Amino acid sequence: MIIVKQLFANLAILVALLFLYTQIKKDPPLRMNSTIKKKITTGVAGGLFSNILMQYSIPIGTTLIDLRHIPIILLAYFGGAVPAFIGMFLVIAGRFLIGINISSYTSSLLMLTVTLFAIGISRTNLSQQTKKWSMLTFANLLTSLLFFYLIEDQQLLLYLIPGYWFVSFLSGYVAFQVLHILFKSQMMFDKYKAESTIDPLTGLNNVRKFDEVFNSCMADLEKKKKLSLLYIDIDFFKKINDTYGHSEGDVVLKDLGLILRSCARPTDIVSRNGGEEFTVLLVDSSLDQAKKIAERIRSTVEEHAFLLNSGTEVNITVSIGLSNFPETTPNGNLMIKDADKALYEAKRTGRNKVCTANQ
Repeated sequence: MIIVKQLFANLAILVALLFLYTQIKKDPPLRMNSTIKKKITTGVAGGLFSNILMQYSIPIGTTLIDLRHIPIILLAYFGGAVPAFIGMFLVIAGRFLIGINISSYTSSLLMLTVTLFAIGISRTNLSQQTKKWSMLTFANLLTSLLFFYLIEDQQLLLYLIPGYWFVSFLSGYVAFQVLHILFKSQMMFDKYKAESTIDPLTGLNNVRKFDEVFNSCMADLEKKKKLSLLYIDIDFFKKINDTYGHSEGDVVLKDLGLILRSCARPTDIVSRNGGEEFTVLLVDSSLDQAKKIAERIRSTVEEHAFLLNSGTEVNITVSIGLSNFPETTPNGNLMIKDADKALYEAKRTGRNKVCTANQ
């Protein structure tokens, strides 16, 4: 009975380690298609977890009873061969550091066999549940054979093996469930985090993301980098909504978002700041470069026929205000204000044009 209680303590330690790891590592969970770097770091973590479990083993003669195989099975199931082998080698090395005897040799052979089997099963087309239970059952069978070989006390084996099977299956089930729940929670968190910075209609950055990036750029201005900002507004957009309806207006906004992306550079930050107002933040861009991009946007929009859901084609124009650090705006903190003033000037002087701040 004491042995079963100690195995449950092993289970509690395992769950705590898994939870701690997923909270520290905020990157995506381990997958078969994860990067090699991800597989290596996770494999090392799994091997360390197994070694920690061995520190809380139940010694019976020279034999150590614990749940060290569970992290290796998890590595094989989620990540395949690379993390599983890394974890396995660390487990074997840790076992020999504890002591070199017949038990360490046989347990190392057991870990190798369990790892190879788990990797093989992970590559099959079996269902997820079948893979999990096959890995755990195989590990328990080999462990039981090891007990028969190393433990001479038959009375002890009568309750040790059933108790070990029960706790091992329970531990495997709990470990898989904990990871699935934690991975799902992490993915949901990442999804909500991404959605909080993306405009749902156009897929562009929203004003919150724009503010975040702009403030970051402000911190880099001390390095004397060039920075340009385009403020873009659709001319007479209210007429589109009043004439065709807001749903058709949304079509125009979506298409305009695509045009802005196509005209901007891959490194530029394109955002919808609200309503029919958009911005393009051009990192490391001179004033002349920004003017060319702004004019390309203006002319592309003017020449583009926006196809509405009703089949009607409409044409629109945009007005653009431009500011640049340091050529138009020596004080970077005034770039938004200057670009907005330039946009107002473009609106005031006829629309469908690009106006540069302070010129």
